[in-house]
Amino acid sequence: MSINSNESLNRRRKREADRWLTQSGHDLDSARFLMQSGMYALVCFLSHQTAEKAVSAYLYARGVEMLWGHGLADLCEDAMAFEPSFDLIKSSAVQLDKHYLGARYPSVLPAGVPFESYSSEDGDRALVIAQDTYDFVVEQLNLFMGHD
Repeated sequence: MSINSNESLNRRRKREADRWLTQSGHDLDSARFLMQSGMYALVCFLSHQTAEKAVSAYLYARGVEMLWGHGLADLCEDAMAFEPSFDLIKSSAVQLDKHYLGARYPSVLPAGVPFESYSSEDGDRALVIAQDTYDFVVEQLNLFMGHD
């Protein structure tokens, strides 16, 4: 592959990573907004989305062409193949996986409906994890892009 081809490929990877990270940041802002409205189930779901899209951004920057699934456990494992320090956030980020379905579908809960089952504490905890994951990914992207 020529130098120009590599530069073009790197630009495409960066552009795709930027798109995913931008949406991740928007999801985080939306979750914060919904927290003020007491919509805790949606806060938890959007917190999951924030972390999922942030880790996906990192993977796209590293050249992964296709991601499978939405689980942070798997996405963080994939990221660890490139950067072992993703293990630092994996244990907390995976706590958001339960919100992918549980915050949206009554069939996931033993009784009740999601919007009545989530509390402000759930929302606060999810937002902290989402912010920590987002910040970690931004740091890792800056380190990686600085080496390109």
